[in-house]
Amino acid sequence: MAQRPVILTGFHFTKTTLATLGERYEIAGHMDRPDPALVPRAAAAEVEALVTTGSVGASDALMAAMPRLSLICCYGTGYERIDLAAARRRNIMITHGADANAPDVAEMALGLLLASTRRIVRADKMIRRGDWTKRIPNRFGAIAGLTGGKLGIQVLGAIGLEFAKRARGFDVEIGYCNRNRRSDVDFAYFPNVMALATWADYLVVCLRSDASNRHIINAPVLKALGPRGHLVNISRGWAVDEAALADALRHNVIEGAALDVFDEEPYEGTELLPLDNLVMTPHFGGGTEHAQRRMTALVRQNLDAHFAGKPVVSPVPELRDMAAEPAGRLR
Repeated sequence: MAQRPVILTGFHFTKTTLATLGERYEIAGHMDRPDPALVPRAAAAEVEALVTTGSVGASDALMAAMPRLSLICCYGTGYERIDLAAARRRNIMITHGADANAPDVAEMALGLLLASTRRIVRADKMIRRGDWTKRIPNRFGAIAGLTGGKLGIQVLGAIGLEFAKRARGFDVEIGYCNRNRRSDVDFAYFPNVMALATWADYLVVCLRSDASNRHIINAPVLKALGPRGHLVNISRGWAVDEAALADALRHNVIEGAALDVFDEEPYEGTELLPLDNLVMTPHFGGGTEHAQRRMTALVRQNLDAHFAGKPVVSPVPELRDMAAEPAGRLR
């Protein structure tokens, strides 16, 4: 029997995911962080695939620590902390979760938008503290509600489209910002995020984050969104300048915000924690059972194709040309 390909994990995956991967692959171990020193010494020379996430990432040095590495599978959509130039130079294919979790992340975005605009978390805390002693109109300030509002979507990709489909039921006016106008929607198009933020009441960040759009949501964009505006980020943390957001929330530059993602995860900062006009969740927009099954299946499909010498199913766009000539060894 041929030796099973050896893989390494760089993320705390569920037992179900690990069991699915372990059906055909030898799991050499796990790294708590993407540090070359944490690659198991006994397996370093045998590891052929790394299964991780884009928010964890993989550096050139990490790739160098595994000389037989030929594939990195990102569980989930993002791949922003993967060194793509190093991967190309080393002939290492990179795959990602593509659209596997789009419906679930869109669902989370809608929940966060409602939580922020309707003060749901703040109201819950008020009752639990015992502060609801009498009815007071506008206790949390005037609440506009979504109906009739202007909803801006920063990048109308798979997640953005799923979100827009759900948001339309609230009778909102939808606008979006893409590199290019889409011909399959009738939403208002804006050529850049500043124009979108100036128009919108609510701005939802759905872009696929990479080095080109780090801190694309910055102080000027937040000022353009305005004092009744709300920001939701379910893409990647580094799309938002967290220091600028904290300052905007403290000084009522915008009314509220909700984050499911952070620049560094787990979040260990302090400036966001005191802000009661900010809703925070621990990057679990794609954490439903349905999404996890789809993403696990896609990782497995990419592994199977690669090690069968076939093109991978979901290469990152920057390396699609490499996918036409797979580097996986036949099994």
